[in-house]
Amino acid sequence: MKQQLTLFFTALQFYTRIPVPGRVLYKPENLSLATGYLPLIGCLVGLISGLTWLTGAQLATIPIGLALSMIASVLTTGAFHEDGFADVCDGFGGGWTRDKIMEIMKDSRVGTYGSVGLMSVLALKFLLLDNLALQRENNFTILTATLASAHAWSRLMPVFVIFTQPYARVGQGSKAKAATQMVGWTSIATGCLFALIPLILLGWVSRTPFIWICCILPAIITFELTRYFKKWIGGYTGDCLGAIQQTSEVTFYLSLTALWKFI
Repeated sequence: MKQQLTLFFTALQFYTRIPVPGRVLYKPENLSLATGYLPLIGCLVGLISGLTWLTGAQLATIPIGLALSMIASVLTTGAFHEDGFADVCDGFGGGWTRDKIMEIMKDSRVGTYGSVGLMSVLALKFLLLDNLALQRENNFTILTATLASAHAWSRLMPVFVIFTQPYARVGQGSKAKAATQMVGWTSIATGCLFALIPLILLGWVSRTPFIWICCILPAIITFELTRYFKKWIGGYTGDCLGAIQQTSEVTFYLSLTALWKFI
């Protein structure tokens, strides 16, 4: 139990800006073993976003609360996944060879492709969440469960990518490399558990029996992006995982919007 708590705090330390106990020291081997806790981290981020949305809605308006919620999510994670998404847009938008794509993605500057891509995904996320709020008459229990489910499920997708695909930056330094080793069936099982719990809760509070349908499109998008990354760079990087998380989160909201529209 103590080891699992250490792994959770290790994941919390690496993937968010939330303070952890001082006794938790960074160890590369712990980070790789902590990958299965990614969905739980996502669930926490979703809960923080939901509470911020509710607070903002009480103090101002629902759209303002939503904007504050998205800002809270970015601040909680340090824009960890958004940065990866922007880098992937720049790398694959401006590079035509493996080496050039990898070089652009490693550059800390954000270019036109990254800026446009990031603005587009954030705008789409805002519009989808605003529409979901209207569909459920601003029921913040349902909306918070939605955020927790989307953040958790979208972080399960990178766990599968790490488990099944090779890391592309072989022999190159990367802060994400430590998280790509020793990911086995235990991490998969742990990740699935923490991704399914908020999803089941969302289905219950929203009275949506076929809530699992919302998981299909993110899985398809993840599969296609993984194939695309492997074709061009021979695997994935930390930036690729960030892009997969962001697209999976948005497509979860898109799927839920369609599901609630027709049931």
